[in-house]
Amino acid sequence: MSDQTPDHYFTAEPASSAERRALSVVLDGRSVDVETAGGIFSPGRLDLGTQVLLRTVSDPPTGDVLDLGCGWGPVALTMAMQNPQARVWAVDVNERSLDLTRRNASRLGLDGITACTPDDVPADVRLAQIWSNPPIRVGKEMLHSMLDRWLPRLVPGGSAYLVVQRNLGADSLMGWMNDRYDGTTAEVRTPEGAPFEAVATKLASAKGFRVIEVVAG
Repeated sequence: MSDQTPDHYFTAEPASSAERRALSVVLDGRSVDVETAGGIFSPGRLDLGTQVLLRTVSDPPTGDVLDLGCGWGPVALTMAMQNPQARVWAVDVNERSLDLTRRNASRLGLDGITACTPDDVPADVRLAQIWSNPPIRVGKEMLHSMLDRWLPRLVPGGSAYLVVQRNLGADSLMGWMNDRYDGTTAEVRTPEGAPFEAVATKLASAKGFRVIEVVAG
């Protein structure tokens, strides 16, 4: 996923005013100015995987939607721009990323975004949709744990869209999800306690990336 070391996924402090810098990007067909800083994922550009994701999916539903691993916020910002009625949860474990996402949401007048750590999303929130450029380089164990945590919170019929490089295991991840979420794995359950069931398929392929669609049963 990243052209940096994995350190940026975890504990960076919010950037000072001297560390923050402006970046001009195109989101949802609009040229906008945002703030970024070092110590986060892809601080100098809209990375290619996220570009592929945002060209493939659009128009998030009204309700609770999730950007898993928000970075400086391009996915969450796009979701909120496309549907101001959606409640967008921008989740990251990096405090600098969360601070930048909040700043960028405020800068663009997008008040439907809540940028927070995973533990700060209320337990009763069920998700209509998830968009994510997931942190593949944290390793399979941590990535699988993240998916086990968030995918079962999809409402029945809800969907997740994950963009993954083909050469970093997109197809094997899709196979793992289909095996894992076939409804027979006792430890993977919805918040209501039912076995979680979902089907993962390839939605699109471009620029060496796969966009995987996961639809909850």
